[in-house]
Amino acid sequence: MGMTMTQKILADHAGVPELKAGDLIEADLDCILGNDVTTPPAISVFEKMGYGEVFDKDRICLIPDHFTPNKDIKSAELARCMRCFAKKHEIKNYYEVGDMRNGIEHVILPDNGIVFPGDAIIGADSHTCTYGALGAFSTGVGSTDLACAMASGRTWFKVPEAIKVILKGKPQRYVTGKDIILHLIGMIGVDGALYKSLEFFGDGISNISMDGRLTICNMAIECGAKNGIFPVDDITLQYISKTDPERFSEGGYKVYEADSDASYVREIVIDLDEVPLTVALPHLPSNTRKASDIKDMKIDQVVIGSCTNGRYEDIRLASELFKGKKVAPGVRCIVIPGSARVWRKALDEGMLAVFSDAGCVISTPTCGPCLGGHMGILAEGERCVSTTNRNFVGRMGHTGSEVILSCVPVAVASAVKGEVSTPDMI
Repeated sequence: MGMTMTQKILADHAGVPELKAGDLIEADLDCILGNDVTTPPAISVFEKMGYGEVFDKDRICLIPDHFTPNKDIKSAELARCMRCFAKKHEIKNYYEVGDMRNGIEHVILPDNGIVFPGDAIIGADSHTCTYGALGAFSTGVGSTDLACAMASGRTWFKVPEAIKVILKGKPQRYVTGKDIILHLIGMIGVDGALYKSLEFFGDGISNISMDGRLTICNMAIECGAKNGIFPVDDITLQYISKTDPERFSEGGYKVYEADSDASYVREIVIDLDEVPLTVALPHLPSNTRKASDIKDMKIDQVVIGSCTNGRYEDIRLASELFKGKKVAPGVRCIVIPGSARVWRKALDEGMLAVFSDAGCVISTPTCGPCLGGHMGILAEGERCVSTTNRNFVGRMGHTGSEVILSCVPVAVASAVKGEVSTPDMI
């Protein structure tokens, strides 16, 4: 029996010729990621276990992004703990707030050339599955696993079963990767891919940008998937040729293709030209509706950003749609570029002026409101349209508040209209 893309990557990193679903393995890692929330507990375990040194200071990434710039004393202490550890162990990929390489972890790792096709990556953050967009295996782990991996450079996995998702056709105008993944989650539910690999195929992939693919893989965890992964194509190669030209020119990556007889527990076909602008109503990402079907749903806030939709393409599209328009009276719209580089490009290209003229609040890169951290917490009874990835009870603030997930075009339209809307309405 053949192997899937995920199984081939894991087999190579485990040093075995073949694997099948359900096998327990220990695999070498190319990159290990932690943030200001998950790294301090890992550091505590690291020190209690008596580990003296990290396995490789160049293959660990420690990113302050969740509660940064620090919102209170507790968050400042967490950031200082990680900062001191990074300094002590000379961690190469630690980026302080204000560093042009810094930003939201799942935006900057691909853009900084840290992730390449064929890599095996873990991160103490559930949305580490983002990097499958580049043909890598990446998944989230807990802080204890992070601690052990920082010391050994290895971790264990149960090889996942796979779901084959075939993408056909071309998305309609304004339909983005966010709509595609919400559509899929709505089809199969929040546990529809539990501990499985979502493996994407089909001619429709060529019609999805790299930013769109990163968004799709980012939310693979929202249907329970262990990871999501796209095949490597010309779009992938063009992207990595710019993020790390030297590694690219030296061939420092490996392209894996699924065998024709690989085993899948389920096959799903999605015709992209039939995917509508989609929203997820409270309180699950699977509670999806056509955005155009939502009528008279007033809102108090809009958030545009996060590791899901804070990339350059997202911010550029938001600025195009906001140009010449105003945020509705009584609505707060917060725009959060996903990295310092995206923020600076938005400044240089006049996008921030467009947002300011429209009446938006512009934030430094941060996870902020996505996890109810800061920069946009909701009060009881308030409702927010957000381009983030989760809308659980209390996710963005009070348990009596509501979050509606959407793509950037729907978020902008909703900010302008003051209610859930679509771009054709503004």
